[in-house]
Amino acid sequence: MNSSNRYTDAFAKFRPALTEEETTLEVEKILSKYGNTLHTVDNIKFLHSVVDLTSLSATDHDVQIMQFVEQVNALDSNRPDIPHVAAICVYPNFVSTVKNALSTRGVNIAAVSGGFPSSQTFPEVKVVETGLAVEDGADEIDIVLHVGNFLSENYEEVADEILELREVTKGRHLKVILETGALKSTENIRRASILSLFCDADFIKTSTGKEYPGATLNAAYTMATVLKQYAELFGEKRGLKVSGGVRTTEDALRYLAIVKEVLGDEWLTPDLFRIGASSLVADLQKEIGE
Repeated sequence: MNSSNRYTDAFAKFRPALTEEETTLEVEKILSKYGNTLHTVDNIKFLHSVVDLTSLSATDHDVQIMQFVEQVNALDSNRPDIPHVAAICVYPNFVSTVKNALSTRGVNIAAVSGGFPSSQTFPEVKVVETGLAVEDGADEIDIVLHVGNFLSENYEEVADEILELREVTKGRHLKVILETGALKSTENIRRASILSLFCDADFIKTSTGKEYPGATLNAAYTMATVLKQYAELFGEKRGLKVSGGVRTTEDALRYLAIVKEVLGDEWLTPDLFRIGASSLVADLQKEIGE
């Protein structure tokens, strides 16, 4: 079987994507169903526990990253009633800095890698960069699907690259960023989700939050439907991460509603649901209060 047929067959195992208009209607139904019922302290604390607290700025430096990590350590000491974040996400060169500064148990170290945020570099560079991040202590690696090759329907090359990085990250969580703002259509998002899952991604993630529009409710809904079908077809649950523009508690609660409705309560765990954010944590803590 040639590569084109192989991926066409994989896509055909899943239901076709809804149109953008149909997806919008489904999302509106979900938000209407839950209304404000999810706005509880317990749910807000849960959302805090699934955050990948992120610092991905050109101005990052060792001292700033150490201070960033200290916020997590301080909260663990001062507010034991608030669950710690799921992970701290940084550029690969700061993994060792985080590892040395982090004292809160149970918080993973995540690194963006593989030519983040565009995926436009040599495959060999992606492998080396990812390997160095793992060697320095990264528990999780977030890579970017090569959108250019994907949109050109060069699925074989896209898959080979993910699989090569999957080999480097054995024993670590691998999150594949689809960059849904660049993929645009629900069908492209559906196909990119399927391809990533067939390449053994532990999580599929919406966005880098950099060059293109970040997470949208429609993209999250489309990805969640693929994850649900994948679990039904193969008996394996994989995770969903929304990232890019999720800044307020209300934003996060909308994504919680989608996960709860489409995937079910069994996905409401840091092992299967994440939110990549920086400013969101402060808003969640404000909502929780004293």
